[in-house]
Amino acid sequence: TIKYLPKDRQHKVAQESLDVFAPLADRLGMAWVKTEIEEISFRILKPKKHAELSHLLNQRVGQAQTYLDTVRKDVSTELGRQGISHEIDGRIKTTYSLFKKLKKNPIDEVYDLIAVRLIVSSKEDCYRVLGILHSLYQPMLQKIKDYISVPKPNGYQSLHTTVITPSGQIIEFQIRTTQMHEYAERGLAASFHYNEQKLNDSYIERRSTELPRNLLWILEMQEAAQRLSSGEASVGGLKLDLFDDRIFVYSPKGDIYDLPEDATVIDFAYAVHSDVGEHAQGAKINNKMAKLSSTLKNGDIVEVLTRNNVKPNSGWLKHVRTTKARQKIRAFLKHSDEN
Repeated sequence: TIKYLPKDRQHKVAQESLDVFAPLADRLGMAWVKTEIEEISFRILKPKKHAELSHLLNQRVGQAQTYLDTVRKDVSTELGRQGISHEIDGRIKTTYSLFKKLKKNPIDEVYDLIAVRLIVSSKEDCYRVLGILHSLYQPMLQKIKDYISVPKPNGYQSLHTTVITPSGQIIEFQIRTTQMHEYAERGLAASFHYNEQKLNDSYIERRSTELPRNLLWILEMQEAAQRLSSGEASVGGLKLDLFDDRIFVYSPKGDIYDLPEDATVIDFAYAVHSDVGEHAQGAKINNKMAKLSSTLKNGDIVEVLTRNNVKPNSGWLKHVRTTKARQKIRAFLKHSDEN
């Protein structure tokens, strides 16, 4: 109904929807809701850019459609020959998603304008299909992503691989089970987890079970709401931590930490524990020495080196992305000044 509002009101609602409600839908795993909110808001806020990218997508997709149909047929035939029950369809990148991607990459390096989705019966079949695709086509190794073993923060699970066909065509495949696909499209209410608690002994004994890792962001949301109400944090900080692109990094023991893109070693240290953050001296990233200000990348293995006589200083604030780290550093500095 946004088209019935005055122009200035349209822009306010569209910006708010793009900044808060679309990312929130994404965090709840409601992909189709997120996409609809983004597309409507983007068309209102940047109508010329929306029209330009829509035209570009139509051109690129139109050129690839005929060849893509051949690839889909070949893949479907091979999976059928190997006895793997499957559904196959595709999705075209949205204009807003392309708009964000083009900020980092030129159009010729955007390989997922069209993605082929393969929906199979079991997790085991997902990995079998991945192997079959890599036997048919040359995989781009840096583009293989296993979101089944390590789901996204919103619970999304799928295998992604980008391949090069014999004719030089680059195509992304997404492989998932029916259950994973339903979750990706519609999401699950986080309250299901709490309702399930009522059925177990922990609830009866007044003990709460630990949230699954993919729902830990709900605790972040609760903490952020408390900080907002007390004036300790800004709305900008809330958006930064919860809604930015995320990366996964690992401790040497294999524990997974979910951080915003461009997070540093300091952010990671405070994510592990406040004491680790306060005494951080340096780090090893993938077994190589690194500074506390080093920016982390998806998949990095990070070991924080600590020393008791090391303390946070105001310079650390220039190198943090998470609200938690920033708040902890400021609280430490304030306490030190008072003493």
